[in-house]
Amino acid sequence: MPEPVPAEKPEGPEESAEEEPLLPDGAYSDGDDAKANPAEEENMSTELTGLFVEKPKENLDVVVGSDLTIIAKVDSTNLTRKPTMKWLKGKWMDLGSKAGKHMQFKETYDRNTKIYTYEMKIIKAKVGHAGVYRCEVTVKDKCDSSSFEISVEASQQEAQADIFSAFKRSDAGEDDGDLDFSALLKTAKKRKVKEEPVIDVWELLKNAHPSEYEKIAFEYGITDLRGMLKRLKKMKVVEPKHCEAFLKRLENCYSVEKGKKIVLRCEVVDPNVTVKWLKNGQEIKPSAKYIMETNGNVRTLTINKTSLADDAAYECVVGEEKCFTEIFIKEPPVTITKLMDDYHVVVGERVEFEVEVSEEGAHVMWFFEDIELVKDKDSTKYRFKKDGKKHTLIIQEATLEYIGMYHAWTNGGHTKGELEVEEKQLQVLQDIADLTVRATDQALFKCEVSDDKVTGKWFKDGVEVLPTERIKMTHIGRFHRLLIENVKPEDAGDYTFIPDGYALSISAKLNFLEIKVDYVPRQDPPKIHLDTSGNMVSQNTIIVVAGNKLRLDVEITGEPAPTVVWTKGDQPITATEGRIRVEARKDLSCFVIEGAEREDEGNYTICVNNVAGEDKAMLFVKIVDVPDPPENLRCTSVGEDCASIIWDPPAFDGGVPLKGYLMERKKKGSSRWTKLNFDVYEASTYEAKRMIEGVMYEMRVFAINSIGMSQPSLSSKPFMPIAPTSEPIRLNVHDVTDSTCTLKWQAPEKIGAGGLDGYIIEYCKEGGTEWEVANQELCEKQGFVVRGLPVGEKINFRVKAVNIAGHSPPAVLSQPVTIREIMEYPKIRIPRELRTKYVRKVGEKINLTIPFQGKPRPVATWFKDGEPIDPKMVNVRSTNVDTILFIREAEREHSGTYELVLKIENMEDRASLVIRIVDKPGPPTKMKVTDVWGFNAALEWEAPKDDGNCEIIGYTIQKADMKTKEWFTVYEHNRRTNCTASDLIIGNEFMFRVYSENLCGLSDEAGPSKNTAVIAKTDLAHKRSPFKEKDTSCVPKFTQPLIDRSIVAGYSTTISCSVKGYPKPKIVWMKNKMIIGQDPKFLMRNNQGVLTLNIRKPGTFDGGKYSCMAVNELGTDEVECKLDIRVATDPDKK
Repeated sequence: MPEPVPAEKPEGPEESAEEEPLLPDGAYSDGDDAKANPAEEENMSTELTGLFVEKPKENLDVVVGSDLTIIAKVDSTNLTRKPTMKWLKGKWMDLGSKAGKHMQFKETYDRNTKIYTYEMKIIKAKVGHAGVYRCEVTVKDKCDSSSFEISVEASQQEAQADIFSAFKRSDAGEDDGDLDFSALLKTAKKRKVKEEPVIDVWELLKNAHPSEYEKIAFEYGITDLRGMLKRLKKMKVVEPKHCEAFLKRLENCYSVEKGKKIVLRCEVVDPNVTVKWLKNGQEIKPSAKYIMETNGNVRTLTINKTSLADDAAYECVVGEEKCFTEIFIKEPPVTITKLMDDYHVVVGERVEFEVEVSEEGAHVMWFFEDIELVKDKDSTKYRFKKDGKKHTLIIQEATLEYIGMYHAWTNGGHTKGELEVEEKQLQVLQDIADLTVRATDQALFKCEVSDDKVTGKWFKDGVEVLPTERIKMTHIGRFHRLLIENVKPEDAGDYTFIPDGYALSISAKLNFLEIKVDYVPRQDPPKIHLDTSGNMVSQNTIIVVAGNKLRLDVEITGEPAPTVVWTKGDQPITATEGRIRVEARKDLSCFVIEGAEREDEGNYTICVNNVAGEDKAMLFVKIVDVPDPPENLRCTSVGEDCASIIWDPPAFDGGVPLKGYLMERKKKGSSRWTKLNFDVYEASTYEAKRMIEGVMYEMRVFAINSIGMSQPSLSSKPFMPIAPTSEPIRLNVHDVTDSTCTLKWQAPEKIGAGGLDGYIIEYCKEGGTEWEVANQELCEKQGFVVRGLPVGEKINFRVKAVNIAGHSPPAVLSQPVTIREIMEYPKIRIPRELRTKYVRKVGEKINLTIPFQGKPRPVATWFKDGEPIDPKMVNVRSTNVDTILFIREAEREHSGTYELVLKIENMEDRASLVIRIVDKPGPPTKMKVTDVWGFNAALEWEAPKDDGNCEIIGYTIQKADMKTKEWFTVYEHNRRTNCTASDLIIGNEFMFRVYSENLCGLSDEAGPSKNTAVIAKTDLAHKRSPFKEKDTSCVPKFTQPLIDRSIVAGYSTTISCSVKGYPKPKIVWMKNKMIIGQDPKFLMRNNQGVLTLNIRKPGTFDGGKYSCMAVNELGTDEVECKLDIRVATDPDKK
């Protein structure tokens, strides 16, 4: 059965339905890299493995119009369930939904070889069928795939000459004359075949403009545009186009899981340029979902909470330049949260298979057996309903053709439910009671059947009863009634109800009570006339169904009219109203019980008397009812898909013998009960079958008698169908001694839903039949040592796996084991890292494990430097297979040569290892300054007396000024015992110290120098250069000119400019080329070269050209502006 895949990306209107996604070169590499992400690989539940025994060929060729069959075979010998095959085109397209006229899929299974054969057949191949395909097989946690490429070639049909017509005889006769081949030779000589030039479509596409690709493809019948473009790109070397707007373009494509965030990033040349982001050609506006950011040259588009609608093509536009990318949304697997229930119905009932999934709007695929149910194709037989997370498959009226297993698949889950349909079996819930009525009374026949839709007909003595004004027939629900008003003697007879469509009939008898009036003497003793027909099963017993009405009309005669007394036991019944009452009529005494109950059962007595005497009659009224529910329902055992159920009969059988039981079951947590039997089951034990292993079930039972069906029993405790595991595998003997045997094995191949609790190990002597259990508690490991075995005996061993369902079949050794230890020479196996000198630092922990072998158990003894080790300094612990040397905190005295001696009786083996404990070295000695010259000092010292038990790898030299006493490093890792300190400061005195260094680091103390180095001063003369004053003189120049202004008369204003110059220039303000003197109307200011002219309340006569002139000894500069004065107007006057 094909497993569903996520919904495919919507394709454009001009794209073929069988095309693979169009991506630029290298686009798939991102997807592949994403799949190779280690974080995702950890979440993957499938393991790549080899499942194919036959794969399709890598390259397949087919001619247009011919058929092609691709075959793949899978060996299921070692598989626990049926494998699932998917055929894919390209990277995403599942071909399972493309089955039809041009593509068919077939699956066969060989039970002898256990090989599945899968076939994909392409009928009348087209050019569009070319491309890369992949077949992928999965089963539980294993998968395998195989890729192949199909090439479609154009058909080449060469025109052939009709050479048979050239074979003509020389004479006119058809069969006469000799064959003349000359006509053929002439024809061949003169024949000129007009050959059409062969057009290479690929060369045509290679040289064409991309805008013409679609036209050429349409002209030459190419439908796979994407495959065409991919092949064209391989043929055509595209020179990279230099982009002037982008430094770094968008990636070819992006892949992101649904609901996650994705960031599109590119770099532009101009950091100030504005970019536009487009989605499928439409501009994207900033929002909470789409966030656009600018950071220097980097432009980013962040898409939050991606959905399937974001699976589209995106563009970043800078002017006329664009860069493109595509986003592929990976939909997370949709799991099934509510499993499908089983149904057991009768023909005509409605069935609803309902499942719940983890996400709303998820795609759910429905299957009947191995056939997918499609809404458009199967809408007449099935209805499909979606309501949020609920998905429902509805069968309006079930028939026998619907029997089978139904499956619901998502891309992350699977569930199944079984539908069983039985033929309708009508049950009579209430039979028709015989009636005895008098003339002019009313007769009512009533029956109840199990199906409220069943219709039927009434018959009297074999003749159909038709409705009249006096005879009426009604059908309400499950009840069918025949009402006869004003009963007449001719109405007496046998009445039968026959349901339509069923071989069933319900009969009852109508007795007419005829009243005869005879002349009797006045003194006639009373007489009770009982009718023994009808409900009376014997002469004095009346059976009444609980809930029904009992009306007993007893004819009484006697003169004078007798007195009637009804009693139950010793209690008289005198009520004339109520549920139990007595009604008196002329010559009749009516005893009525409305809605009979179990308490009404008992002996009833009617006593009549008058002056002439008395008469008595005793009746026993028996109340029958549906039985009580069965009791003590329990599950006694379970299997892989079955369970045994037992129960006790009901405490009350309803007064009539039980006919049997009906059983129902349901999955725990579900509210849907499924019937297990339609025919009455007589025994009180039942084995329920066809259940799903690992699913919790509950059961209930109904008791049935001739009256009807009881209420359901209490539900059983939930139980789970599980089976024991298969036997453990690869049982073998790992070791044998004089009294023990060590066994090893592997877990069973089939464990099932019951899991695995542990193992039981049993043994018995050869030839014996009594197996003894070796372990009192379950062994959880896959190995066990059986102890206390007799020496020299041959013992058989077996192992059973145990789970909640019981013991598995045993795994038995092929031959008995002789209990006798085998002598084995002692052998020490020194680990590779201990074969050289073992070095550790002081204070570190030493824990050495030395494995060895030998039988019987060897004695291990440790020596240090030829002497037995001191247990106070070194801890030693030995087992059967190794010895451990442990030192909690290593010290220098632990260094030495350790020797391990392994002895078995007179045989021994020895091995040595050298342990060296190292520490920091001591300080160097005799450090001194041997020479001083210029800015340099020569230093020498001797190696430290204590090297820390390892080689000195260098020295660190430091210096300090005698004034500051601050130390600075001169050299590190100096290998020699001398050095030269350079770049010393003149006139200062320096002291030195040195640290030694080994594997553990620098020494804790330094070796100081015994003397110091004094850097003497030398006579130096400093010549000052003469000071030359800089000339800062410059011509006056205005750096800010005056600006033309227009102002309102009466409002003070200011005009300003700025000037530079040295020496400081003289400033002259002028109006209309006339120098402004000391007029109080004008105020002139000069603040560090900023010149301002304030005009106080100017009038219209103050308008004109104002100029400012700056003058010094080097030159002159002048600026001017125009000042307009306008008269203010009063808005109220307007």
